[in-house]
Amino acid sequence: MNILLQKFNTPFETVPFDKIKPQDFLPAINEAIVIAKKRIEDIKNNTEVESFKNVVEALENASPEVELVSGVFFNLHSAETNDDIQNIAKDISPILTEFGNDVSMDQVLFSKIKTVWDNKEKFNLNAEQMMLLEKNYKSFVRNGALLSDSDKDILRDISKQLSTLGLHFGDNILKETNNFMMVLDKKEDLAGLPADVIEAAAETAKEKGQEGKWVFTLQYPSVIPFLTHSTNRDLRKILFMANSTKAFHGDATDNREIVKTIAKLRHQKAKLLGYESHAHFVLEERMASTPKVVMSFIDNIVNHATPAAKLETEELRRYAEKIDGITDYSKWDNMYYAEKLKNEKFQVNDELLRPYFKLENVIDGVFQVAKKLYGLSFNLRTDIPVYHVDVKTYDVLDEQNNHVAVFYADFHPRTGKRNGAWMTSFRGQKKEEGVNFRPHIAIVCNFTKPTATKPSLLGFEEVTTLFHEFGHALHGMLANTQYESLSGTNVYWDFVELPSQILENWAYEKECLDLFAEHYETKEKIPAELIKKIKDSASFLEGRATLRQLSFASVDMAWHSSDPSYIENIEEFETNITNKMDFLPAVSGTSISTAFSHIFAGGYSAGYYSYKWAEVLDADAFEFFKEQGIFNREVANKFKDNILSRGGSQHPMNLYVGFRGKEPNPAALLRRAGLVK
Repeated sequence: MNILLQKFNTPFETVPFDKIKPQDFLPAINEAIVIAKKRIEDIKNNTEVESFKNVVEALENASPEVELVSGVFFNLHSAETNDDIQNIAKDISPILTEFGNDVSMDQVLFSKIKTVWDNKEKFNLNAEQMMLLEKNYKSFVRNGALLSDSDKDILRDISKQLSTLGLHFGDNILKETNNFMMVLDKKEDLAGLPADVIEAAAETAKEKGQEGKWVFTLQYPSVIPFLTHSTNRDLRKILFMANSTKAFHGDATDNREIVKTIAKLRHQKAKLLGYESHAHFVLEERMASTPKVVMSFIDNIVNHATPAAKLETEELRRYAEKIDGITDYSKWDNMYYAEKLKNEKFQVNDELLRPYFKLENVIDGVFQVAKKLYGLSFNLRTDIPVYHVDVKTYDVLDEQNNHVAVFYADFHPRTGKRNGAWMTSFRGQKKEEGVNFRPHIAIVCNFTKPTATKPSLLGFEEVTTLFHEFGHALHGMLANTQYESLSGTNVYWDFVELPSQILENWAYEKECLDLFAEHYETKEKIPAELIKKIKDSASFLEGRATLRQLSFASVDMAWHSSDPSYIENIEEFETNITNKMDFLPAVSGTSISTAFSHIFAGGYSAGYYSYKWAEVLDADAFEFFKEQGIFNREVANKFKDNILSRGGSQHPMNLYVGFRGKEPNPAALLRRAGLVK
């Protein structure tokens, strides 16, 4: 029997990565689908009167094997891929899409769901059961259950195409990221770069067969420090252009036609289902509810941020001209002069901070935060199989030493891992036949690697990224719902970032930093004046940062809130949008969309605004913590009981009000950002 379909004989029934081979996945998926279809046929053929239990709960429990195998596979596809995995993905993705279509368009199954929906008052359902029923009913309708047979065939074809195109888009980005190298062989070209960045570049050169040179790549820990610190403006431009033209070259990895096709197919699908646009379709299942609400939200924040952003841009221009005579200030100058100006104003920079943020200490810091807030402890395990030697695993326990979750941590970049940082799961939480199945949660990042002479020392943005992803992980680990499809991060998309973004706030607080931030050599605690500088500088250039994020959200909405057929020249299309929120000239030959993985391969289509939306929630929620104390257990328990443990078992606004006692106030975000007094 395929190992992926056997009961795992491992600690906590964790995935036996050490025994799984790539060739196991395709037959496992096919067999898992056969098993699921048999259960679904049993539901359809059941002659008993339709009930919540024999229809909705039965369907909820029909395909755990499919979810497990596909979850493991696509997590590896993101975190530890290779040519075999990428080729198999091209077979598996359409198979899963076809299975999903078979279920969601099954008229007999839908009629049973509809019968339960139409008679829901008879079943005495609790709030979570009602949410599951509503989610199922709407899912069928939104996936074409009410369409004619011919329209269902069209929808199937669209879904298949979209699944394949999304994979192709992501593969192109990975290839572009892995293929680019900026090879330097002169020491003078390293001017301005910190010693650890130079050392890391030398080690990368060795790995790439460029012994004795220095190699810079498009991996985050390479490109960002170079753009921030290199005094060589020409080289900054080369790296900036490489990073800003990913999949925009007119060659085999060009994503232009792919993104246009994806957007058109999404619009076609939405129209087929009776929606005005893809954004209207998506936002029906979001807190924001309509494109009009999203655009009003964006416009409101843009109006508050624009005056500050204009002043900040002009200040950077004047500063660059004053110290270096730059009269043609450009986008590859932004990070460099922003860092210099920030350092001059606040006497704080990443190189000053890095020695206090050894990765292992920051990990211990988030663990201590979880203990103080929620009573959790993390015990390192060496007997849980992992998919790469870099991955560490932990048994998560509560204050009574009960097992809460398995936690995987994967922190450093490598060739088989896509860029960015994310939280995921290998097993979700659910309750079944009296057993509370606890989740297996992972966070995957691309942090600065240790070198031969130094441990992994994080920049402050990397510190906040770790807190962010750990916030997502807590949402998964503390899940405590009946149904897996409503558990953990299975919530409205514009609510999912609240647990992650709120935790970032702790990284700015002295009471938190004193727990773990110490110099990796001297063991001296981070000085109080340095913490004050971190806080004082937190809203530095916040107007520009806000507009940058909202420009991405606006590009997303422009792709998806109307018929995208008019978009021929992607660069021109983007420039018309971003020029209103960027006070530097657009750089010819660059593109946001062709590397915008969030919206074309990552599930954020018509949803990128949710980062800023969730900032409103987290700013308002953190004000509550600040009022009572950032480690106040009563407030923490309210957050756990109403937000973290409840997943998507109720409408998110109800959950938020249960925690806060009132709806969120956008003024909290504007106050924190320094955009209003």
